[in-house]
Amino acid sequence: MSNQLALIKRDTVDVVAEKVREFQSRGEIHFPANYSPENAMKAAWLILQSTADRNGKPALEVCTRDSIANALLDMVVQGLNPAKKQGYFIVYGRQLVFQRSYFGTMAVTKRVTGAKDIFAQVVYEGDEFEFEINLGKKRVLKHVQTLKSLSSGKIVAAYCTIIFPDDREYTDIMTMEEIRQSWKKSRQNPEKEGSTHQEFPQEMAKRTVINRTCKGYLNSSDDGSLLMYHFRRQDELIAESEVEAEIAENANREPIDVEAYLVTGQEDVSVQHQPADDQVSDPLDDGQGVLDFEEPAAAGAGPGF
Repeated sequence: MSNQLALIKRDTVDVVAEKVREFQSRGEIHFPANYSPENAMKAAWLILQSTADRNGKPALEVCTRDSIANALLDMVVQGLNPAKKQGYFIVYGRQLVFQRSYFGTMAVTKRVTGAKDIFAQVVYEGDEFEFEINLGKKRVLKHVQTLKSLSSGKIVAAYCTIIFPDDREYTDIMTMEEIRQSWKKSRQNPEKEGSTHQEFPQEMAKRTVINRTCKGYLNSSDDGSLLMYHFRRQDELIAESEVEAEIAENANREPIDVEAYLVTGQEDVSVQHQPADDQVSDPLDDGQGVLDFEEPAAAGAGPGF
């Protein structure tokens, strides 16, 4: 198994490390002084060795090397480290995806925008809460809580505010109904009896509104940098991987009726070789590999806010 791990590491971690060095040499990516891509990948490799799919199978065995390499690249380009709980590796069928946590989303937002602070609060029934909308932008005018409203424990909304160096603010507000709808869409951690959403609704509501606020602001920018390319692709990548995993799962469950037919001597019948599960192509050679993505034209440019 150690030899197999060494081969996987060569085709994923080592390939990504070389690609990151290329980005740096071309000035397409710049990391904060306190971020080490090498240390982040070492932490990720340790975590990946104990990561499994929902059937308990090791991720490094079931996932394609291309998807492993791409997940590592997504993590590093965004300047995130799983050891700091800034993201997680999740298995969807044979695809490995790096998914940011709300800590990771906040870290990227601060790095891209230079934001001084990002904070969130929940609004309880009985709170004095006022906000205004001016030219489509929300701004909290007043939020007063009392012991009575806190004791009620009934959350009616949550909001998040990003504060920039020039003291500008960007705020988003979600009703509790909107938050619960978001929770229902979570495949990995849906709201159900005994879930973290039910046990810690205040903290989970804050995380949900933080994610939406930060993503809403960053996605509204015209920043075409490499970092933003990898930031924006997460939701689309997860959605595609979920669909592929669901299709594969359903295909394994449903019997397939094959209608027999006669093959004449005039018909050319060929069998395409299908590689075994452990025969995965090298990311450098596969058309869908880690190096096969269209780099943004404005890669390396500063934020377009």
